Amino acid sequence: MDHLQTEARNPASADLDELTPLQFVRLMNAEDAKVADAVASQASAVARAIDVIAERLRAGGRLVYVGAGTSGRLGVLDATECPPTFNANPGQVIGLIAGGPEALTRAVEGAEDHPEFAAKDLAAASLSGADVLVGIATSGRTPYVVGALDYARGLGAFSIALSCNPNSDIIPRADLAITPVVGPEVLSGSTRLKAGTATKLVLNMLSTGAMVRLGKTFGNLMVDLRATNEKLRTRTNRIVREATGLDRAGADALLDRCARELKTALVSHLAGLSADQARDRLRASGGRVRVAVGSNGHPASANGTEDLVLGFDGGGTRTVALLAAPGADGSWRLLGRGEAGPSNRQTVGTPAALAALDSAAERAFAAAGKARRRVRAACLGLAGAGRPGDQEVVRDWALRSELARGVDVIEDAALIPAAGTPGGWGVAVVAGTGSMAFARGPDGRTARSGGWGHLLGDEGSGYAIAVAGLRAVARAADGRGPATVLADRLPAAHGLARPEELVTVVYRDCDRAAVAALAPLVLAAAEEGDAVAAEIVGSAAGELAAAAEAAARLLGLGPAFPVALAGGLLASHAGYRGRFLAAVAGRGLTADPVAVVAEPAEGAVRLALAIDRPATTSPSGRT
Repeated sequence: MDHLQTEARNPASADLDELTPLQFVRLMNAEDAKVADAVASQASAVARAIDVIAERLRAGGRLVYVGAGTSGRLGVLDATECPPTFNANPGQVIGLIAGGPEALTRAVEGAEDHPEFAAKDLAAASLSGADVLVGIATSGRTPYVVGALDYARGLGAFSIALSCNPNSDIIPRADLAITPVVGPEVLSGSTRLKAGTATKLVLNMLSTGAMVRLGKTFGNLMVDLRATNEKLRTRTNRIVREATGLDRAGADALLDRCARELKTALVSHLAGLSADQARDRLRASGGRVRVAVGSNGHPASANGTEDLVLGFDGGGTRTVALLAAPGADGSWRLLGRGEAGPSNRQTVGTPAALAALDSAAERAFAAAGKARRRVRAACLGLAGAGRPGDQEVVRDWALRSELARGVDVIEDAALIPAAGTPGGWGVAVVAGTGSMAFARGPDGRTARSGGWGHLLGDEGSGYAIAVAGLRAVARAADGRGPATVLADRLPAAHGLARPEELVTVVYRDCDRAAVAALAPLVLAAAEEGDAVAAEIVGSAAGELAAAAEAAARLLGLGPAFPVALAGGLLASHAGYRGRFLAAVAGRGLTADPVAVVAEPAEGAVRLALAIDRPATTSPSGRT
């Protein structure tokens, strides 16, 4: 167990016994704050689990939690809460704990060490291939849970492994793994703390999400209840009032007309139907109030979507999501903007990239003051998503998470002409840390030039300009090149006194973005008249102009075409823009009109507005 993160010592709490109560509380709170991000990283897996659980429950299967110790108690607790909260049938969700009911209130020593005990308990519970089993083990190695997963898979039940350690023993034994990695506990090895909290959050999502999918709610109201006592009768009246706007007497009269059936009353009032017609609608919709209501001339509710769109711009530094409402004649109104971390799968990996997309969408809805729900359409313009296989990964996630009814996944450069040219066609030139040119013709064909990365290309980018500046400093220091103010300014930017000290900093401490951050110093020196800097910047602008010409030529555009500019260098430095446009003109081309795109996600919104079909085809079908 020495290799398990949940068993490791937490350096932040090494002096735990010397802390004051206030220091202790602040430390615990800071560690607990990490749990939400760990759970968020598993959003796609949890969403997939909810889909499977709802599907199996709808077909008559069951949700079975299995665990030992704290993990087992949390599973039993979640199962126990389902009948009173959702009017779930007894036995639809059950929890089993190693050692049996006695282990709920006191430890049953050794019970978790026997995988055969789990098989016996599951056989007694009549587990079948129609069920879903969630094996809960924060360590990822509990023998009782290992035995349960093996038994479940042997029967054909869908198995889910919930643990808090990466690469744990239970992961390969399950059909789906949910692994919120919370790191070492404040109290070493006490997994009832952060690991227990993460487990509880995931279980909350699984059961609540599945029940919502089964139609147990209308909005955030619990509508699948039977008013068997005075408290529930009062609650039923209140729910009707909140959903319909009726007063207390009106709500009671409506319920009386519908035999006190809450769902029937809601559908009857909201869809303008008789009680019998409302019951028919509910049967046809699988008991889902919103679908039943929407099928009477409310298309947005009928398919569970709202006439809104989402536009994403995702790169290697950040992800932006815009939630917008369509207007007349292709116009739109921004409702909310959300920002999260990087979503380039090639640099941060798939789980982190998808979690960033989900977080950006969540924050856009929150900024709009709206509850998160599926929208009509979404366009995701993402760095590292130029190939069909990469697009398919993101599209599959979007469909599983019910992001939108219609989904398009494209490379991020395609957002620039959509955002910055009058007809959505022309040449986009991007110069930030990297660089490239992307062209779109009036007929929808696309072409690109550049974008080969810092080793093979990215001419005209911040990185290329900074590297050229550093090389000029090295040549000047050796006497191989002319003097330049960069010999003082670039070392000083890193707190260095001499150019020779740059070697250690550049090769040991600087990543690509840190090197590129020196580019504005080179641009400033060029504007001040430094000959070396001016030559570097002029050459860089010429390379960008060459890329723009090449992309335009591939589509037969020219000699005049719209140009949209984006990226930190072109968007923030007017002098560099001027040199680029002069270089374009020097090639006999006319950039007209020219726009600077500060928010590429606006292009994604415009592209999302054009989507009007469900995303069910392969990437080659380009939904």
